[in-house]
Amino acid sequence: MAAHPVSPLAPKSYPELPVIAGVRFATAEAGIKYKNRTDVLLVSFDEGTVVGGVLTRSKCSSAAVDWCKAGLPGGVARALVVNSGNANAFTGLKGKQSVQATAELAARVMGCKTSEVFLASTGVIGEPLDASKFEGVLDTMATRLTDGPWMDPAKAIMTTDTFPKLSAATVEIDGVEVKINGIAKGSGMIAPDMATMLSFVFTDMPISATALQALVSQHVKTSFNAVTVDSDTSTSDTLLAFATGKAAVAPIADLDDPRAEIFGEALRDVLFDLAIQVVRDGEGATKQVSIHVEGATSDESAFRIAKSIADSPLVKTAIAGEDANWGRVVMAVGKAGEPADRDRLSIRFGDLLVARNGERAAGYDEKATSAYMKGEDLELTVSLGLGEGRATVYTCDLTHGYITINGDYRS
Repeated sequence: MAAHPVSPLAPKSYPELPVIAGVRFATAEAGIKYKNRTDVLLVSFDEGTVVGGVLTRSKCSSAAVDWCKAGLPGGVARALVVNSGNANAFTGLKGKQSVQATAELAARVMGCKTSEVFLASTGVIGEPLDASKFEGVLDTMATRLTDGPWMDPAKAIMTTDTFPKLSAATVEIDGVEVKINGIAKGSGMIAPDMATMLSFVFTDMPISATALQALVSQHVKTSFNAVTVDSDTSTSDTLLAFATGKAAVAPIADLDDPRAEIFGEALRDVLFDLAIQVVRDGEGATKQVSIHVEGATSDESAFRIAKSIADSPLVKTAIAGEDANWGRVVMAVGKAGEPADRDRLSIRFGDLLVARNGERAAGYDEKATSAYMKGEDLELTVSLGLGEGRATVYTCDLTHGYITINGDYRS
């Protein structure tokens, strides 16, 4: 598969992520699918590291997702193994045997229990993953673990991504600087349902596994679960957060601790930044779009309407064509199955009112609206006039590039 052009929405520069005490990693080429590029990531965690995470609710989840589901209640992590190029999904008994064998290999080289090893895979669905490809590779990787640069693991987990995704935040807690680093991959098959394709967050904050789990579950709702590229939920969606506890502050035991909110906001900033980068790398994307819905009967109803708009191929292709076709937005509101009153509905593109109270706005300016649609970052607001509910979903346009990328994905 040929490399695709870097997204026009890619960042102009990348952050230098700091060292996270208690976290070391290595990458390697195992030849799982890609040639001449890294496709395996091994992360080592010091003793005392806790883990929290959210995983896809797809009924056809991958073998690695099932492995993580079994391990998360234990709350303890010593190693993470990630591969790209093969999702190890819909692979039956072979898939289960592959994750077991991979975990045993990692546990042996890291000197830990298999239950303390977490796994993630991304790539083609339905192709068995040969765990023997990790033999020797993991042993070698374990001898050259390092604490940087973070660009290496970000690149190793990419599939159709056109750029690596990294984010970091620091937050002062009890006078001590606590660090949070995150990496993610995702470009297509993005309509997360608990998490995105793959994302891993690392912090030195001392925190209980239960509190970390609660914060991840809370903040995924307005980050990864608020983005969509193509309305397709992956079999492999995995978001894992690891906390080494190395920062010199008293641990957060539960959410009653007022510091949990402070730390949680910084965690959310990292998750949101990564989620937006996924949208900006949407396969074939040329525009990022924020869909705001206000005046709904509830926040949940607003979210479902926003998602209906964001997932609509007709809305997304109109945006790709720089056409302010607000009639397609009306369609997407109407099909959402949520309370809506046609005659109270108003729509704005940016600050430009295009429709009001069920018909085209009296002052609608086609020329100004068309000029607005030529931008790379667009905002679309729907006002329902029914209540106080509001939500935002982030998406991208749908271009010929999406078909090109997915048409040749397995070739």
